[in-house]
Amino acid sequence: MLAHYQAKLRSFCHDTRGVAAIEMALGSLMLILAVFNVVDVSVYAYKNMQVANAAQVGAQAAWSNCTTGLVLPATQNCPNLNAKITTAIQSTSLGTAVTLASGYPQEGYYCVNGSGALQAVGTLSSPPADCSAAGNPNVAPGDYIQVAVTYRYRSVFPNLTVMAALNISSITTASWMRLD
Repeated sequence: MLAHYQAKLRSFCHDTRGVAAIEMALGSLMLILAVFNVVDVSVYAYKNMQVANAAQVGAQAAWSNCTTGLVLPATQNCPNLNAKITTAIQSTSLGTAVTLASGYPQEGYYCVNGSGALQAVGTLSSPPADCSAAGNPNVAPGDYIQVAVTYRYRSVFPNLTVMAALNISSITTASWMRLD
């Protein structure tokens, strides 16, 4: 009796029928997972670009609505600044899914330093006379506004892709605009 079962087991182990179907199923599964990852990462990249665009649109709204005929700083002297920025960012393709980040807009005096980066040199209450703090005393500081926006992100394929494993729940991007 035992010999009979051993013979059946040997026969089963050497039987190759259906192996191609199993290999095809496993290969297809791997290909589908790869495609899902590509789609999910691409959607994230696209949404990230849309959020960056919304932040830029918000900064442009602050500039266009708050620099004509008004005395800067805009965060203190521009009526309904937050409402104007919110209307602008929500006019993008993201609609009401994008919001003005908490604590924004922010405004201050900045200068370009020797590395070409913006460096804070003064607050709204104490504007500096020049850009000495950034290493360029012959240049006047600029009044810059920073607008940050937030978008709630959800993975297209939850629990299946790298993006889902990274557990990214929101995308926040900021944009700067010189007001003066």
